[in-house]
Amino acid sequence: MWSPYQPYNQLPDPPATALESVAVLKATVEARAAIASLDQAVRRIPNPAVLVSAIPLLEAKASSEIENIVTTTDELFRFASDAEEKATPETKETLRYRSALFAGLESLQKRPLTASTAAEICTHIKGRQMGIRELPGTYIGNPVTKEARYTPPEGRAVIEQKLSAWEKFIHAEAQLDALVVMAAAHYQFEAIHPFSDGNGRTGRILNVLLLVEAGLIREPVLYLSRHIIRNKDEYYERLLAVTRDEDWEGWLLFMLEGVRVTSLETLEIIDQIQELQLVMREELREVTRAGANADLLDLLFEQPYCRIADVVEACQVSRPTAAKWLGALVEAKKLLDVRVGRERLFINHRFLEVLSA
Repeated sequence: MWSPYQPYNQLPDPPATALESVAVLKATVEARAAIASLDQAVRRIPNPAVLVSAIPLLEAKASSEIENIVTTTDELFRFASDAEEKATPETKETLRYRSALFAGLESLQKRPLTASTAAEICTHIKGRQMGIRELPGTYIGNPVTKEARYTPPEGRAVIEQKLSAWEKFIHAEAQLDALVVMAAAHYQFEAIHPFSDGNGRTGRILNVLLLVEAGLIREPVLYLSRHIIRNKDEYYERLLAVTRDEDWEGWLLFMLEGVRVTSLETLEIIDQIQELQLVMREELREVTRAGANADLLDLLFEQPYCRIADVVEACQVSRPTAAKWLGALVEAKKLLDVRVGRERLFINHRFLEVLSA
């Protein structure tokens, strides 16, 4: 019998044969169509690195905000290539989320997703070695009143056994759709709550990795945490409802709708980025008198906060030429600039506006 105040050591595995109700199957078809369109759009764009640079940062921002770690899009992109001492602790931790995502993607090239992958991801997020919870007393609820909403399994052996079951579920050969597996596995991971901190963010990175591993998306461009942060209360209530009421259908429909909506919204972002790229390509020709090349355009989208040295390296031009190009674009109000110490940062502000919409 489950109680919010008792460690849920009897946490059952997802009921694989009962997950795909008629409503879930219908929602799966719609979510699959949307994510397939997103994947195809990413494959078609000339420079996918623009999205691979930007979307994981937006995902990191939203996923961290769910845990009340708040920064701004502007701050993230400003320090994306170099989290200097001037970056806030929240920005540094959010940037570690992106590092954790890419570490997970690199791990996928060597081996399937495992509990070890999750521990590696959590270690990157927290910036210190993270292992299985050892100490008792972990609960999810109100830290002031001590009112518990849920108490996860307790004891290293129990947690390891639950993680082993989680691994078997995500790699089972049952005929469950990969999107259903992702959603059910996310609940299971959050319910196990294997680490002392960072479980939510680790689990949301695992969502993306599961879809990459399943071949549904080639690049980590699904901005799923945007749906979750918009519906944060429902997200936590749906998680609890699975435990409390065995409401798997409500949870799966929530997650599948998130995949559908965020896939379509990311498609809109791609369209807006491509429109802006076309505009800026013409502006570069006019303002720099055809001197700037396509490498500069790519750089301004891959690094919307860039330095003169970045242009020198990316475009293989002299420093005076790079400074001339950037200065002309600022004078024409196509870029903004700001002084940071002895350096000037040049900002593709219209791109940031697209991403922040």
